[in-house]
Amino acid sequence: MHITVVGTGYVGLVAGAGLADFGMQVICVDMDRKKIEALSRGEIPFYEPGLKDLVNRNVEKKRLSFSTELTPAVEQSLVIFIAVGTPSDGQGGADLSAVKGLSLQLAEIINDYKVIVTKSTVPVGTNRWIKGLIDDNKKHPVEVDVVSNPEFLREGAAVEDFMRPNRVVLGSDSPRALAIIKDVYRPLYLIETPFVITNLETAEMIKYASNAFLATKISFINEVANLCERVGADVHHVAKAMGLDGRIGAKFLHPGPGFGGSCFPKDTEAFAQLGRDFESPLRIVESVITVNTEQKIRMVEKVKRVLDGEVKSRHIAVLGLSFKPNTSDIREAPAITLVGKLLEEGAKVNVFDPQAMEEFKALFGPEQVNYFSDPYEAARDADAVVVVTEWNELRSLDLGRLKELMSRPALVDLRNIYEPDQMKELGFYYECVGRPV
Repeated sequence: MHITVVGTGYVGLVAGAGLADFGMQVICVDMDRKKIEALSRGEIPFYEPGLKDLVNRNVEKKRLSFSTELTPAVEQSLVIFIAVGTPSDGQGGADLSAVKGLSLQLAEIINDYKVIVTKSTVPVGTNRWIKGLIDDNKKHPVEVDVVSNPEFLREGAAVEDFMRPNRVVLGSDSPRALAIIKDVYRPLYLIETPFVITNLETAEMIKYASNAFLATKISFINEVANLCERVGADVHHVAKAMGLDGRIGAKFLHPGPGFGGSCFPKDTEAFAQLGRDFESPLRIVESVITVNTEQKIRMVEKVKRVLDGEVKSRHIAVLGLSFKPNTSDIREAPAITLVGKLLEEGAKVNVFDPQAMEEFKALFGPEQVNYFSDPYEAARDADAVVVVTEWNELRSLDLGRLKELMSRPALVDLRNIYEPDQMKELGFYYECVGRPV
């Protein structure tokens, strides 16, 4: 089967390479010529473990190719996946301009039956809107069906999540379209992946509700952690005991500097806006957003505490810039808020990250922030070190060496990597999240 995937961002590239690995003939289309040229040379535009090998293997097998030409790709494909960006519109909703533009282009091109599959995260009602756009503007009297197939990829584990997902959600009113997409995903049936078959609106709702619930767990445990600091409790023990209850589960009960990334921030905002639009406010989700924003700012106060309340002219090393380990994605990363606030208050900031420094330079240039390829060099002569992202190489720093390099042994551990008692014994001024120090 021939498939076109439109959009070679995170979702589109992972999906395109994964579908090719299932044996499909896949063309990934993007209007960004430089990106397509780079992909054709085997260069991946972002860091994701295992993706480069997956792409290169399927290019070599001639199952995966890249193009800027939408028309020939669509004409030879039965299925077209929409994987274009749907960023925040700045007012709480999702910006669907790329989806609209693509739908109108498809209406011009399509000249026989096609299945349009929406991978992009879109508000409830969008898939029917897409079908209406195409039907109202199509140049040929052909039938087009739309399927909602939301993605549930974790950055840093996206390849595994695509190849072995915990569920596949398909929403459509067309039995014919569903049969075709089930055939696309036939390799997943063979490994007994659960499939949820439903209507368009329900599939769209599943995506937003899932992300909002996970974000809620994060904000909840962060609020618990903040209270633990006041009463002398240890949030690690609280979270462990909670997680042992099968009704709750341990995942996402990890206190820290707040969530970031390409999904949770914009999806919670869009979900809350959806509730307001339909006069069914999602008050819990709205609170999650507020708590997360405040949590990021609260981390700045932790840095101030280990520096006796003053960061002006202090040298501060920030270790970890991506919103989570094993990705170069800095979208809505807590490090952005932290570094921005420290600079505003006159601090001198050094930074290190294994993968995300080029992306970070687009926000904070070398004239604002000093970039280092080694965490110890970033920490040299620092008055404080702040661990923001729990990369493996930051989990077992040589603390003795770190202390010797620093001008003042202060460490702010926003991921609770280290043990408070150990840090005290080593002579560090130490701050963490939700644990007695």
